[in-house]
Amino acid sequence: MIPPDLERWRLVLGAPAEPCTGALGGGAAARDAALDWLYGRDPELAERGVRRGSGGGGDGEPDRSDDRTGGTGPSQLTTVDWLDAVHRLFPRETIERLERDAVERYEIHEIVTDPAVLERIEPDEALLRAVLRTKHLMNPEVLALARRIVEAVVRQLMERLATEVRQAFHGTRSRRPSRVKNSRNFDFHGTVRANLAHYRPDERRLYIENPRFVSRTRRHVEQWQMILLVDQSGSMLGSVVHAAVTAACLWGLPGLKTHLVAFDTSVVDLSSDVTDPAELLMKVQLGGGTDIGRAVAYGAGLVENPRRSIVAVITDFFEGGSEWRLVEEVRRLVQQGTHVLGLAALDEEANPSYDRRMAQRLADEGAHVGAMTPGQLAGFVAERIGR
Repeated sequence: MIPPDLERWRLVLGAPAEPCTGALGGGAAARDAALDWLYGRDPELAERGVRRGSGGGGDGEPDRSDDRTGGTGPSQLTTVDWLDAVHRLFPRETIERLERDAVERYEIHEIVTDPAVLERIEPDEALLRAVLRTKHLMNPEVLALARRIVEAVVRQLMERLATEVRQAFHGTRSRRPSRVKNSRNFDFHGTVRANLAHYRPDERRLYIENPRFVSRTRRHVEQWQMILLVDQSGSMLGSVVHAAVTAACLWGLPGLKTHLVAFDTSVVDLSSDVTDPAELLMKVQLGGGTDIGRAVAYGAGLVENPRRSIVAVITDFFEGGSEWRLVEEVRRLVQQGTHVLGLAALDEEANPSYDRRMAQRLADEGAHVGAMTPGQLAGFVAERIGR
């Protein structure tokens, strides 16, 4: 790993400086590739005889001119990949400059003005993130197409998550036999015991003549509240998407009243849009600072029955407001019997990426702090409600 000072000089001077500075690695190499993808297409570089070591042409495809160096640089980025990368790698003010230069200086308009590009790209979560980050730049025609892409991806996510949520809330297994024969109720151990007489040692096989199934019981559940507080700063986009889909899947479940609140330095209650997560996501305004304490205070104001409430804060725990206020609000909720979840942000490789010091302070006050997938969150809620 090269020293920080040399790393900065390497980023400024480009690949020709590597014999003196050493090669970039990790995040610095990713930033260099993202910058080269955009600024490496500057025609002044060719006039000065500068060779590019990575990146591509102005249409998002690799530049195949003979003066390129070959073979060892990073893989080529598409426009969607590049947009996703810069939002992970740079601070907000730098992102705004990069997006402005891409659209205005280099006229890379595929995402913001060309419906044909959106029609050709297979809807996935990367494209969804790109759409949500650039929707403020779109003309009405592209915005209408982008909305259909958001709906398609959200529908895919909901179909996947709805199964996990239904399983979590379906009820607990009992030992009573059941006439409902489906895989979810299959009693493996009971079936083996009931069919041991049909074991064939020479074949080493157990033949099943009488499969066993168990019934499920559902306890009476009292009304609970689920209050999701979601950090909507730029780095938290993936969490915003999954929180919206999770809230939609939880909405309307018996015994559960769901709220969804997005925050940066301000707080916006999106609960009225939970049933339409695609529309909800189109309303989210990404970016800005972070005031977690203010959001927790708002969530506390929604609590109707403290001992029948779960407040889940989805954030990276980097508090831009008063840390004292955040800790006090969490302490107050815990002391009144409310279940407080602090759900850490995950990076693109699903690794926890958050302020561990602040997370530990909240855990010390009694909050449950960790990282959960949407399905695990549904399981946690189902367990509390079923007690």
